[in-house]
Amino acid sequence: MYPRFLETPIREALKDTRVVAIAGPRQSGKSTLARSIAGAGTAYLSLDEATTFKAATDDPTGFIRRTRGLTIIDEIQRVPELMLAIKLAVDEDATPGRFLITGSADIRMLPTIQDSLAGRIQVFELLPLSRDEIGGRRATFLADAFQGRPPDGGALDPAELQRLVAAGGFPEALARTNRARRRDWFEAYSRALIEQDLADIANLDRRRDMPRLVELLAQHCSEMVNLTQLGAQLGMDRKTVDRHVGVLEQMFLVRRVRPWFRNELKRLAKAPKLHFLDSGLAAAMRRLEPETLGPDRVSLGPIVETFVFSELSKQASWSEERVNIHHYRDHDGGEIDFILENWGRKVVALEVKAGATVKPEAFAPMRKLAATLGDSFALGVVLYDGRQRLQYGEKLWAAPIASLWA
Repeated sequence: MYPRFLETPIREALKDTRVVAIAGPRQSGKSTLARSIAGAGTAYLSLDEATTFKAATDDPTGFIRRTRGLTIIDEIQRVPELMLAIKLAVDEDATPGRFLITGSADIRMLPTIQDSLAGRIQVFELLPLSRDEIGGRRATFLADAFQGRPPDGGALDPAELQRLVAAGGFPEALARTNRARRRDWFEAYSRALIEQDLADIANLDRRRDMPRLVELLAQHCSEMVNLTQLGAQLGMDRKTVDRHVGVLEQMFLVRRVRPWFRNELKRLAKAPKLHFLDSGLAAAMRRLEPETLGPDRVSLGPIVETFVFSELSKQASWSEERVNIHHYRDHDGGEIDFILENWGRKVVALEVKAGATVKPEAFAPMRKLAATLGDSFALGVVLYDGRQRLQYGEKLWAAPIASLWA
């Protein structure tokens, strides 16, 4: 079993919080982590099991009243009515660590959470395995960057980046060393989410169009989202596309990254960028293999950017730095792939290049941003498929992509 760096903060939360939730995509390891934290003697109730599902659906209040001590409830989104019953239980008995629940939908977006468990729950987001979890060594990239320390990590062999990007981080997919078997797993995974899990989240009139929508989103991975153009290809209006993409976000397939700005800065881009939360799934949806990613830098670039976004999102989920991730485009058209901002309003700018060289002009938008922000600009880094760390000016560096986790 791989180490999960969320384990320690979840254990801490159970000491002072009545309900703790682990939310994340199917097959990200939520159930395994919950059972490892709770221990062998803890009651485990899976709502994927037919008998348990029926008992919870028929009598939510009685179902919860029969629990004793710390109880794990797996896939809570399948019976959202349990939320109110849990609220009643923890209001009667405010003992911390009463329920450890998991969900394959973003629990924070369920109305029943907002209405019933506000102030009684802490939600942790467990995404697929990060590269530092796979390597068993916790990265310090975010903490170092906000302190202005440039990343200093190892480099990758020429074909290694393509392999890592195409593999992604789902434990089940990583266990399949045969590429055809791994491709089959991704296809079955996406099909199961759309055909089985979607009904637990939303009642969509155009559900049959979801597979095509997912494929289209993969083709536009790392781009600013134009919902009107997407809708035209599917015969949907903009509002319908927006709702469908929102459901895919709730299921942790994709995420829209909002543009960043401050009052002292003008912004041109108003549209969010779209990323998949697992680069392996994005590559599979685009029918890309490591061999085709290598020579095709046009295809590699967007997938590498999504890979970096995924790694940043995973590290942010357990980092002591409370980090928000945005993209940026200024009024002159200068773009920065990722703007990271912490609670102290410190800013780290990151640009991603799939190539093995970095040109000085890649730093032009960062230089302008640094001049505007002054001391609140902590660091600017171009992450590239090279082997050396190079300085391009005050607070400006080029570093290998592997610096994220090495």
